[in-house]
Amino acid sequence: MWAEDEARPGLKPVARRVWAVKGRRPTANGRTGCQWLYVYGFVHPASGRDLEPILPAADTDRMAAALGEFARWAGPAGERLLVVPVDNAGWHVARRLAVPPDVVRHRLPPRTPDLQPAEPLWPPLRAVVANEGFDDLEALERPLIGRCRWLIDHPEVVRGAVGFHWAVALNG
Repeated sequence: MWAEDEARPGLKPVARRVWAVKGRRPTANGRTGCQWLYVYGFVHPASGRDLEPILPAADTDRMAAALGEFARWAGPAGERLLVVPVDNAGWHVARRLAVPPDVVRHRLPPRTPDLQPAEPLWPPLRAVVANEGFDDLEALERPLIGRCRWLIDHPEVVRGAVGFHWAVALNG
């Protein structure tokens, strides 16, 4: 069993607490941009293996592309059945979504992000862009790519973040 979810980092800064000299207010980036990138996260809770394609939108076509890339990466021979719990976002359940033959989507109940094992993957990803301002999506994409590569190279960190006991037990 794998897990999948999307994150939407954008030009609007992610504000976090920072240290400042007593009596001085820290500077903050106040940009209110409405441009986003979408990180599709596929993660195996038991092993911590993960893949995070970064795409320009969250829609049926991009979901199909992400599922195709995931299927080629997780089961290149197409011999294993890849079960992926998904929430009820329109692009996850659309009839015209092209799903690879070795991928089976399992719909989670509505409004249950606590059942989505991939949900805890996003705070470590967003930490790299916290309290930063970016002029454009290209500038935002560079640190996101670096963090995604780092997460792929550190499955123990991913496993610790997404290792829900029930998801690990299903894979055990």
